[in-house]
Amino acid sequence: MMTVNEVSKLAGVSVRTLHYYDKIGLLHPAAVTGAGYRQYDDTDLERLQQILLFRELEFPLKEIKKILDSADFDREKALEQQIELLTLKKEHLEQLIHHARAIKSEGVSRMDFKAFDTSKIDAYTQKAKEQWGQTDAWNEFEEKNKNRGKAEMAVISENMMAIFAEFGEMMKMNMKPESSEVQAQVRKLQDYISEHFYQCTPQILQGLGQMYGAGGEFTENINRTGGEGCAQFTAEAIAIYCR
Repeated sequence: MMTVNEVSKLAGVSVRTLHYYDKIGLLHPAAVTGAGYRQYDDTDLERLQQILLFRELEFPLKEIKKILDSADFDREKALEQQIELLTLKKEHLEQLIHHARAIKSEGVSRMDFKAFDTSKIDAYTQKAKEQWGQTDAWNEFEEKNKNRGKAEMAVISENMMAIFAEFGEMMKMNMKPESSEVQAQVRKLQDYISEHFYQCTPQILQGLGQMYGAGGEFTENINRTGGEGCAQFTAEAIAIYCR
């Protein structure tokens, strides 16, 4: 068993924070002495690790509590996601360090802002939140999805990809992402997601757009449907729409 001061020093978390976690039910100590001192066991420390890793995913404390208290919480899957996110952040920091050194050697005239791009991190975070966040949007998706059969899901997915195919046709016609036709197509996508998955707010749509253009499975699927560059085209159109 460890005291709150020992846990504070071990984890680099203030005593005040640990007290607050106890107050909101996020991390209760295994025992409290007669004198009122909190004591933490190995199970508590393991939970604290999960809390701190989810904080790296920028989850609110309220959502973290719902995740950890969920009966179907998969610790191994969560760790895989946390490792992936930390790796992306490490790569991002390395790019920033390289960029800063280049500025030092070349001067402030170096006008390259790629190192500040956090779209991959934002997209992965959004994806993780959709899977683990238990947000209102996720709960709505679960509710809509629970009575659907495979055939119905296939049709919904097919129609969704048809929307991306239309984005691809617009791209091939050299339409600009900011054009009224393309922006209307973004609205069509937003409405479709709201109708069949969850209420697609501008904030959620913006996160989806970043995910579409960040590389990986989503980008590949959209480009396969609409043609090479379709995912990036769609992501840019969404970004403009959400401004």
